[in-house]
Amino acid sequence: MSSSRSLAPLTPRQQLRAGRLPRRLVQLHAGLTLYGVSMAMMIRAELGLDPWDVFHYGVARHVDASFGTIVIAVGALVLLLWIPLRQWPGLGTVANVVVIGLATDAALAVLTTPDALWARALLLGGGIAVNGLAGAMYIGSQFGAGPRDGLMTGLVRRTGLSVRLVRTSLELAVLAVGWLLGGVVGVGTVLYAVLIGPIVHALLPRLTVDLTQPKAAPHHAAAGGVLPTASAAPDALSAATP
Repeated sequence: MSSSRSLAPLTPRQQLRAGRLPRRLVQLHAGLTLYGVSMAMMIRAELGLDPWDVFHYGVARHVDASFGTIVIAVGALVLLLWIPLRQWPGLGTVANVVVIGLATDAALAVLTTPDALWARALLLGGGIAVNGLAGAMYIGSQFGAGPRDGLMTGLVRRTGLSVRLVRTSLELAVLAVGWLLGGVVGVGTVLYAVLIGPIVHALLPRLTVDLTQPKAAPHHAAAGGVLPTASAAPDALSAATP
């Protein structure tokens, strides 16, 4: 990812003052809405869910609440775990908790499970593709990590363990608990694990909103001298993340 399209390590206040706010707000909420739609697509395909949705689905089987409500409740509980990790949520973090759950319930109300296996496979494939697009959109809006990703990064920082180890441990834990609760595990679970990373990796550089400030054009003084050009964006807006 080029430095002009890097994800900036912004505080919540900096996220709101970083510029291009209308574009970023539209992209954030569009991405979160599509993310909820993609979750509903994978649920209706009935061929397996991603690890966190296996957990959500398993909980929903034992609680008298909609799937989207479970997503919201789990997101809020995960967000509470940020407190001992000293993580600061951004606007995108809070919106993530609410919007995805509402969008999932709305999409589940209109989607049905196809009878033909090929149609279910298409629904699954489309759900994974839309999920990757949606993830790149809301991450690229630069309004902060979602509750689950923030939990991962907080644990990495506090424990000193690798991202790979922490992420894998979290995913396996919620997958195991979700499966024990009756969540749907299948070929879709494996395909999601294999494909979602490459999809987001390919789309994120294209969908990350550029927050660097353009350099000012040179201005010539009356005597013919050249005034210094404006500096680029502050370091906080130009630091790249992997």
